[in-house]
Amino acid sequence: MVKRLPAASASSYRDRTDHTLLVLQGGGSLGAYQAGVYEALWESGFAPDWVTGVSIGAINAALIAGNPPERRVERLREFWDRVSSANPLIAPAALDPFRRAFNLASASASATFGVPGFFEPRIPPAIFAPPGTVAALSVYDTAPLRETLKELVDFDLINERDMRFSVGAVQVMSGNSVYFDNFVPDTTIAVEHVMASGALPPGFPPVKIGKDYYWDGGLVSNSPLSYVLDDTTLREALILQVDLFSARGAMPTNLDEVLERQKDIQYSSKTRFNTNRAKELEALGQALNRVLERLPASFKNDADVKLLAEAARGRKVAVVQLINRRYTHSSQSKDYDFSRATVRTLWESGRDAVRRTTASPQWPHACSMRHGLQTFDLAA
Repeated sequence: MVKRLPAASASSYRDRTDHTLLVLQGGGSLGAYQAGVYEALWESGFAPDWVTGVSIGAINAALIAGNPPERRVERLREFWDRVSSANPLIAPAALDPFRRAFNLASASASATFGVPGFFEPRIPPAIFAPPGTVAALSVYDTAPLRETLKELVDFDLINERDMRFSVGAVQVMSGNSVYFDNFVPDTTIAVEHVMASGALPPGFPPVKIGKDYYWDGGLVSNSPLSYVLDDTTLREALILQVDLFSARGAMPTNLDEVLERQKDIQYSSKTRFNTNRAKELEALGQALNRVLERLPASFKNDADVKLLAEAARGRKVAVVQLINRRYTHSSQSKDYDFSRATVRTLWESGRDAVRRTTASPQWPHACSMRHGLQTFDLAA
């Protein structure tokens, strides 16, 4: 049973901002880290009003937004226990020297036999399926994930719009990034939208929504941070950005570490680029405001001046990063190692990252909502 702290414990951020957001990156089995982050945030009284994700981040987002607050951690744990049930062994600490080999074997088993409640190998394999059929377009069948999501997520609740929910995908034919957002008029979120966000080829098949087919949003951007920052209505917000791949890392010492480091760089999704770009735009807006203030009064009602003034309105946004760091027994297959031991390790790492973040002397500063855009990595 998860114990939630009194509401007063959350006052350091909730009373100082209009919006609190949870931004969840993609990363396969590494998504257990996000579940641990959410559990620790919930215990501290954190209540996001907008949750957004890509790939496994979209699945975690749906488990959060698609359940009442008191059941969210329970549903997250049910999902992650289910997908790690094929390899429930948690070896004693004495076997830690063999942990990396154990993880590699677990990842190989996931690739060979699939993951319970998530995906299973196609039988017969895709190479024998008629060209143009869905069965010919992926190695695995994700029908188990559809059933899991329908069981664990209340899509009617998502569509009541008490919490904003958005997930990123890529349109197969155009290659354009698309976000399915329950706050967009005439949008009704269904299981297909979440599955589309996590349909990473060639492992998983594209998902048809309307007349179009969609793949995993991580093909274009593995984090929805840019989508959030591009929302001009977001004037004051505390954004907790939970990344599963770290852009920074040590120099590799062998080929496996080369492949792992390549994956970290590829899927960290230019996080610093996105935040630096947003900071530059904020600085330009502030400069434009100073210029507009010096204009004669006769220009104040000019249509172009009003348009520029609206575009230059300042924001108060803090982005607090919670980043899953590399651990000693990880490998290039870390994002499809669904063993119970790895899932538990990642979950606890997420919890620990929140504890270190909120214990940092800089945490009150991160919640102070100063003008402009600020970024913080307090768990490093």
